[in-house]
Amino acid sequence: MTHTAQESPATALPAGVRDDFPILTTLPGPYLDNAATAHKPRTVLDAITRYYTTANSNVGRGYHALGRRSTDVYEQARADVQEALGAAQPEEVVFTAGTTDAVNTVADGLRHLLGPGKAVLVSGMEHNSNLLPWRRLAEETGAQLRVAPVDARGRVDTEAFTALLGPEVPLVALSHVSNVLGTVNPVEQLVAAAHRHGALVVVDGAQAVPHRAVDVRALDADFYCFSAHKVYGPMGTGVLYGKRDLLDELRPPRVGGGTVKGVHATEPVRYVPVPARLEAGTPNVAGAVGLAAALRYLDGLGRDAVRAHDEQLVRYAVHRLSERPDVRVIGAPEEDPSGIVSFVVDGVHPYDVGGQLDEQGIAVRCGVHCASTFLDDLGLLGTVRASFAVYNTRADVDTLVGALDAVRPDVWTNEHPTTRFL
Repeated sequence: MTHTAQESPATALPAGVRDDFPILTTLPGPYLDNAATAHKPRTVLDAITRYYTTANSNVGRGYHALGRRSTDVYEQARADVQEALGAAQPEEVVFTAGTTDAVNTVADGLRHLLGPGKAVLVSGMEHNSNLLPWRRLAEETGAQLRVAPVDARGRVDTEAFTALLGPEVPLVALSHVSNVLGTVNPVEQLVAAAHRHGALVVVDGAQAVPHRAVDVRALDADFYCFSAHKVYGPMGTGVLYGKRDLLDELRPPRVGGGTVKGVHATEPVRYVPVPARLEAGTPNVAGAVGLAAALRYLDGLGRDAVRAHDEQLVRYAVHRLSERPDVRVIGAPEEDPSGIVSFVVDGVHPYDVGGQLDEQGIAVRCGVHCASTFLDDLGLLGTVRASFAVYNTRADVDTLVGALDAVRPDVWTNEHPTTRFL
């Protein structure tokens, strides 16, 4: 990656960023679905290829040079993630298959905290990946699921949130950034409130890590989860950060190779320390390597520059979309931008909007964004979501807004006006 120091007036990032992403040359138009999956810079692709061509071997078990090299690369990736998150030690970083896997790992490991008379508190904006594991856990243990309300602008009601806490609530789960509206929760404040009432807090950081620096110790999060593929890394990889003493208490959700010191037919199983105890089987070493390369790429661009770029694009998109009388921006993404702008087009089903934009070469996400309960509370069938990455520009926003001129009610609006999925 080689960039000049020159800055365009339309971006806080150095010139040439788009050239770092080979896939962009193959696309017909703007890719604005980065909250679902971001594209990969060449440095990430090269790191994955380099691993497979120079270090490919199983980790931790092979008593040979290649096995040791693979283990070293894997553990260096862990150290890189630790540094990026501000964790106290590498052992607080557990590699997972993604945010969903990470949240499920915590939910399964903390099952013993819930039961009749207990409750788990979630926010009303949660993605299904940070809702369904807790809902199922509550149902299976006889505990209550409490939901902190979210206002019309997409913010968690902090007073209502605090009022729902108490000694009967040992667990809280909330998003750092809403995947629907891009709303940034006051995580540090909410975590502090939960801790005052003795609760542990699990934070879904999938939409935060790509757009802002995250310091887990400053947030005082007990657990923090995110996915590689949303932060310019490969699919199938994620991270569960946990305070070391809390990770030590988690029951391994899967058991198998690499998790034990020894197994005997008549003696108790002796598990190895974390993180290996929570990483049963052959790990996705290339995924961890790719994630570490993605985080280094962002550091190379400068986290402050990335955040300024996101803020400029979100505010510009809100401004341009608000010029159209037929468009309504949902929430207030311009107040603390985090890469997402959701909107509706009057009289047109979101799927018709998304399909017709696709016909013009523009990729957006449309629907309920795996958060149907949140959309229900907002009184919406769904939204059209434009989400930005470091390679997006104001020209992409202009293309999107101009393309809305051609959007018309079609089969979804006329024949399936209340149908929703995704």
